[in-house]
Amino acid sequence: MDTEGTYDSRGTRSGPPVPRPAGPPPSGLPPRPGYAPASGPSLRDWLSTPRAAAEPGLWRLGHTPRPEQDPDRVPDRALIGGAVVALLAAVLVWSLWRNGYIPHSRILLELVTPTDWWGLERPEAAQNAIYIYNSLVAGLVIYGFGRLGNWYEVFRRYAVVPTQPGRALRTALVGAVLVWAFVKADDLLPFYYLVLGLTPRSWLFGGTNEQNAASLEHFGTVYHLVGAAVILFPIARAGDWLTCVRGSLAGGKREPEAATPDANPADWPQLRTAGQTAVADRLMADERAGRMNDVDFVRIRRAWASVQADASKLGRFADAVLGQGAHACLHPSGDRDLPVRTATHDLLTAQVRLGRYAEFERNPAARRGAGAAVDPRSLGSSLLAVGPFGSGKTRHVVRPVVESLALQALAGKAAVVAVCASGTQLGHDNGFDVVVRPGDPASVHDFDLYGGTDNPDEAAAMLAEALAGDVPEVDVQRAATALAQLIGPYRAAHGRFPAIPVLRELLDGSSAATADLRARLDTDAHHSYIRELDARARQSGAPGDPGLTLADRIAVLDRPAFAGFFDTTGETRPFSLRTLEHPLRVRIDLPERAHPEASRIITRLVLAQFTSGAAARRDRSLFAFLALDDATHALTSESVRAVQRLRNSNAGVLFTLRALGDVPESLHTALLGSVGCHMTFSGVTTWDGQLFAKAWGTEWVETTEVAKHTVFADQPLTRAMHALRKLATGKAVTTDAVTVRKVERERWSASDLAHRVPSGHAVLSLTTVRGEHAPPLLVDLRD
Repeated sequence: MDTEGTYDSRGTRSGPPVPRPAGPPPSGLPPRPGYAPASGPSLRDWLSTPRAAAEPGLWRLGHTPRPEQDPDRVPDRALIGGAVVALLAAVLVWSLWRNGYIPHSRILLELVTPTDWWGLERPEAAQNAIYIYNSLVAGLVIYGFGRLGNWYEVFRRYAVVPTQPGRALRTALVGAVLVWAFVKADDLLPFYYLVLGLTPRSWLFGGTNEQNAASLEHFGTVYHLVGAAVILFPIARAGDWLTCVRGSLAGGKREPEAATPDANPADWPQLRTAGQTAVADRLMADERAGRMNDVDFVRIRRAWASVQADASKLGRFADAVLGQGAHACLHPSGDRDLPVRTATHDLLTAQVRLGRYAEFERNPAARRGAGAAVDPRSLGSSLLAVGPFGSGKTRHVVRPVVESLALQALAGKAAVVAVCASGTQLGHDNGFDVVVRPGDPASVHDFDLYGGTDNPDEAAAMLAEALAGDVPEVDVQRAATALAQLIGPYRAAHGRFPAIPVLRELLDGSSAATADLRARLDTDAHHSYIRELDARARQSGAPGDPGLTLADRIAVLDRPAFAGFFDTTGETRPFSLRTLEHPLRVRIDLPERAHPEASRIITRLVLAQFTSGAAARRDRSLFAFLALDDATHALTSESVRAVQRLRNSNAGVLFTLRALGDVPESLHTALLGSVGCHMTFSGVTTWDGQLFAKAWGTEWVETTEVAKHTVFADQPLTRAMHALRKLATGKAVTTDAVTVRKVERERWSASDLAHRVPSGHAVLSLTTVRGEHAPPLLVDLRD
């Protein structure tokens, strides 16, 4: 893998194109991440954890989708209270009915039966009719008060909804109570008399008194058994008792070793399907012995995917795995993990967890309590995070994202570049392949001022963007032309681009430097470059000439602190953003305290080189990502347009700003439109919140308005009662007029963003590179 010198030290000559690993592959376990407890889940358990096919922004590992909240759902307290009141009312009504306290209770029965049944001597048919009539009334009482008290919803919510085995246990308890009531409370449930009335009396009363008593006793036993079965059958189906019992029996008999080879991804079923059983067995042995971690698994699986794309790599892949096991296909650095992990990662889905969706009325019920996460699908549309100092942008967003992509780089899936102020905690130096510290003499790596390109026009365009992109009075295109008129001839004469001191002299219009450059050019071979120099000499000092501005800006980098940096003589091999085709982990520490203006120029230069290098890659299989911990004064009109084009290049950028006011007002709309993901932290101003509110748009919501109207009584008695009530309560008698309607409302208003976002929270909206959207939701970053 050609790194173009990204792993070389400053002050060394060019060496072999492939960097040497840090050492021989370590034996045994890789270092345990600092955050992980000793009792953490094993790799097999991690792989077997289900991952839901969730919407963008949801943490998929172990996620169980929650149903949308029913707007008509009765609160638990009201549901239980209503059920208890309905039960007591049903018992009271039935008691009054059975004891004859309800007058004319049999009038309906007498209307449909012969009149002679209701004399002094009642025939047996009349008694049976009474039994049947009372049973029908009891059924109506149970049905009516059951509907009134919503007994079925109580049973469903508290017995059927819970998962097994709680579902089976709760329904069994309900069934036991109902069977006990059915057996012991015959006076309250007269269905016994209904069945008794429908049974021919000759079957039960055709013998002696002793025989009749025995027949009744047997009849009662059969009645109770059949009734219990009728009660328990629907309850058993609702509680799914059969499946629960089968699962318990099967779970007690299952042996751990009896699992099929494709039961878990850790068994490498894809290798077995391809006939690579020996390779799969070696990886399984390392996994069961604890010699494999999540990075190893994802890295080897990606290597196998490349083998499937190119069958010629199969032999080398098989030999590497059989010989090295979990150490095969290592990252060039030899690392198998980061020194410390501070966030929660799921490398199988490339997600990093940022927090949890808050229990907030603006958040949908299905999202509340679920984990919030980002992955390359959403980061590929770029992310803008805005919040004041201390709101947690670096701690809660930048570091987790950089850490996640660094892990993916170790797995061969990404390349990450992080730009931050010196001293920012984005991870240990050992967690990066390249650490560039401009202005620090102890820095091991340098930075390529011209982005690794050999095209003078392209190099001039990137350098002009860095030097003059934030100056409204300077046309960036004219600045790029002015630079190209100098660095093009210089490269033709010297075979390299000019160093910063030389470029400063040329931009200043030094006659000695220009004459020396002209003398080194061949009149015949370099005729076009001589013409470029002549054009630069004519334009120098003319109105609107960007040369002086460029010279002043380049002088910021021509300081003693940066002596030896941005070298172009070949004495060093500085880091170049043309190496994004390799899985690199890069951190650039800027001297913001000592050289703030130089830091801003370097930030714009890195951004311009990244957007150019990401688009120029031939192999875009790696996800390239740039994280700017502070993008203040780094965004220009050209860089904003370039960021939008990154979606087609499998790349993205993370910007953090203290306020949108750090960006020119003319770029506010373009920036919010070009970046697919937005994040606002607590403490943003209302004018910043207004811009985000407009970007997020509106939604239709249902509102309820209650208007109170005073009741004016016409009758004297009613007026007296109203006056007495007003005297006792101090309020006039009113009636409520409820109006329910749908209105269009902002998803988040400027006032809500400024005042309703608690500390440690943020509002996050996501858009994937495929156009999938997640609305702006409140996220608790502390969870």
